[in-house]
Amino acid sequence: MLTTRLPGRVEPYKLAARAEHLEGLMALDAFARLTEAVGQQHGDVEVWLDFSVDPQGRREIHGRLRATLQLPCRRCLRPMAQDVESQFLLGMVTSDALAAELPSTHEPVLVEDEQLNLLTVVEDELILSLPQVVYHDEADCAVSRDQLTSGEDAVASSEPAASPFDVLRHLKGKS
Repeated sequence: MLTTRLPGRVEPYKLAARAEHLEGLMALDAFARLTEAVGQQHGDVEVWLDFSVDPQGRREIHGRLRATLQLPCRRCLRPMAQDVESQFLLGMVTSDALAAELPSTHEPVLVEDEQLNLLTVVEDELILSLPQVVYHDEADCAVSRDQLTSGEDAVASSEPAASPFDVLRHLKGKS
């Protein structure tokens, strides 16, 4: 079990030159954009980062993260626990031009003044790994199937539906 707190900023080029490994926790309540997207979170995200230089001389970060988030159910909007995991490969760049040169296997991460904001990197990966939709099991959801209908049951009418072009036909005088 991880107990060490990761720093908010690191010097990634030095870490890559020494092939360093970082692992630790980051507090979920430190991620403002995540809070905006899915609501206030409590607890920690577990993060593993391996800094290295590949045979082509690219500095890269192999990362993995895992967290349990409280995400709103799309039916009842009550929070429910959802495990989120992600593995990623980042290529360190100092400009957009260098980012365009990265192979498709790497996602670019911008390093400014030889500093990398780990909070931003981990938050980006958390947001990207959020599931598209989250629902409670039907038996556990506060909203039942009956409450999901949008009115009374539709009854098939014996009359054909009016054509939306009838108004145009009338305006042209071809009634």
